[in-house]
Amino acid sequence: MSALATTWVIFSKELRDALRDRRTLLAVALSSLLLGPLLLVLLSALVATLEERAQSREVVIAGIDHGPTLANFLQRQGLLLRPAPADFEQALVERRLGDAVLVIPPGFDADLAAGLRPTLLLVGATGNTRASGTQGRLRQLLQAFNQEQATLRLALRGVAPVLLEAIRVDERDLAEPRARSAQLTAMLPCLVLMAVLYGALAAALDSTAGERERGSLEPLLSNPAPRGAIVVGKWAAVACVSMLVATLSSLSFLPGQWLLRSQSLAALFQYGPREAGLFIALLLPLAGLLSALLMALAIRCRSVKQAQANAALLLLLVSLAPLLSLLNVEAEQPWQLAVPALAQVTLMGRVLRGEALPAMDLLLPLGVTLLLTLLCLVDLARQLRSATAN
Repeated sequence: MSALATTWVIFSKELRDALRDRRTLLAVALSSLLLGPLLLVLLSALVATLEERAQSREVVIAGIDHGPTLANFLQRQGLLLRPAPADFEQALVERRLGDAVLVIPPGFDADLAAGLRPTLLLVGATGNTRASGTQGRLRQLLQAFNQEQATLRLALRGVAPVLLEAIRVDERDLAEPRARSAQLTAMLPCLVLMAVLYGALAAALDSTAGERERGSLEPLLSNPAPRGAIVVGKWAAVACVSMLVATLSSLSFLPGQWLLRSQSLAALFQYGPREAGLFIALLLPLAGLLSALLMALAIRCRSVKQAQANAALLLLLVSLAPLLSLLNVEAEQPWQLAVPALAQVTLMGRVLRGEALPAMDLLLPLGVTLLLTLLCLVDLARQLRSATAN
């Protein structure tokens, strides 16, 4: 039998075994088919909740009787004033209260009428996401009230308020809508990357350490089949499972957009067939590399449990690499494109922002990925020869 025919036979067997494995099928289903819809639903729900809180017409106030002037201003803005509960501080910390609280101290109106500067207290909790969404709106309202009172005081003294404005500032945001939406969807590439990694994990460990633990690897190696054909056949089957996860997870964001609750997020999140195709093109070579890496680690182990422990380091490194892209507030560095996983996350971020992808920026990570994949396969073949000798 030729090497090509041997490779095909091993590939077919390993692929059938992988797809029969419930753990592999569960990983494929959860990490690919459900990833896009579930993530977009959760993200949409969060954005919609924050938008609802920011646009809420209610203001929670403690000591409302101490500031009738401020209360009148807020009511003129069409707001509904609601007294704060007695334990509002504890309620904010425990997230039972979803609005920031404005505290008006005693004597507020008297101090205001006397030309003094009374102090208002805006109480929130950083850990309370719902309340944080209302703090900015309250702060803007208080600034408007402050400006109105200053204007009235100047008018009473015959001073034109415009004289205090030596300059006028206009703002212009140069970011395109897709770049702004990418700030919300920056975790998408990271989650897709982890789905690809975990999609290959079960199949890679089962085809190497699993067969060694069951005692089925030694009879296979005792055949006169070339070691290269065995390695390529096994790797191709595992890589196909990982590539299937990469393809399905990238495509799952297309129907997932139908579930978006937030209209603003739906308008900003532009993910179509082109973006899905680019995601797949970037992830397929990486899926092959991760499959080879996992197999090269697992072949050194005599049980699946031991292989899982050894693979934990690789899982950690791959999961930490994208964080460098998320936490980096400066411009991208050229070396990032030479680091597998980090390069793919960086390029997928560009896709979401609608930026151009120069050919050299694509060829560098592709070349590094293919080279490392080849080295892993050579090491895997060497380990199989060592296992045969032992």
